[in-house]
Amino acid sequence: MSLKTREVIAAYTFLAPFLGFFSVFFIRAVVKAVQYSFYDWRLLRPKIPYIGLDNYIELFKDDVWWTALGNTVEFTLITVVGITIVSLAAALAVTQPIRGRGFFRVLLYMPSLFSVGAVGLIWVWLLSGQFGVINYALSFFGIKPINWLGEANLVLPALSLTTIWWTFGFPMLIFIAGLEGIPDHLYEAARIDGANGRQLLFRITLPLLRPTILFVTVTSVISHFQVYGQPYIMTSGGPGRESYTVIYYLYQMAWVAFRMGYGAAVAVTIAVIMAVITSVQFLVIGRRIEY
Repeated sequence: MSLKTREVIAAYTFLAPFLGFFSVFFIRAVVKAVQYSFYDWRLLRPKIPYIGLDNYIELFKDDVWWTALGNTVEFTLITVVGITIVSLAAALAVTQPIRGRGFFRVLLYMPSLFSVGAVGLIWVWLLSGQFGVINYALSFFGIKPINWLGEANLVLPALSLTTIWWTFGFPMLIFIAGLEGIPDHLYEAARIDGANGRQLLFRITLPLLRPTILFVTVTSVISHFQVYGQPYIMTSGGPGRESYTVIYYLYQMAWVAFRMGYGAAVAVTIAVIMAVITSVQFLVIGRRIEY
């Protein structure tokens, strides 16, 4: 047996547990979800009749679905842009030659360790229209109390603010790794040529961070397009349906109405939408990457 053959056997031996887990709990689950999306499967009904594309036709005719999809796209756009900017700014700040860099990195990362339940309850209190800390601070500037979670045009930005504060820590670490991977001699050469801080940022740092930016934006879109905990805990989808999201809609259909087949159709549709968005991101950002 050749050395290459032994290496291949060893590699697949180490991969076997993961491949088994992946096949049983992911591939099989995906196949079953697609299969059940063509059936009228309800938990309280003994028979599961085949109905073809009826679930998908009903879904695309449902105004609540389109409302949830619009809310999710708006929330994701605000949140991903905010997280990218905040995490990059934080990474730039804590990679400067200052004392206590490690402490500030830990401090900025700490919110990411909280559960969604704790974060939701904290920000419900902070954003409260009657006794919230944020409204109390704004009162010093003569601004009247704002019902952040009860106004239709403010609830999604408020949920995005909560999510940005909670989740920017991990992208910050990714940006720190990207910044520390940029060779110092590029900055030194640019400074010798008379480049200022703004030119260093836009001509060296950001172009060389494009692979990192691509990773952060893709993973952030995938994560926040599936938002559920924040609207469930903080607004229950309200006011009205202004913070209804696609996963909240999926929960209502599958686990409140017990329409599992329809819920499977919703899940498959969400997966297709996310795949399309991810492909567009790779086409737009990926083709301009400099390694």
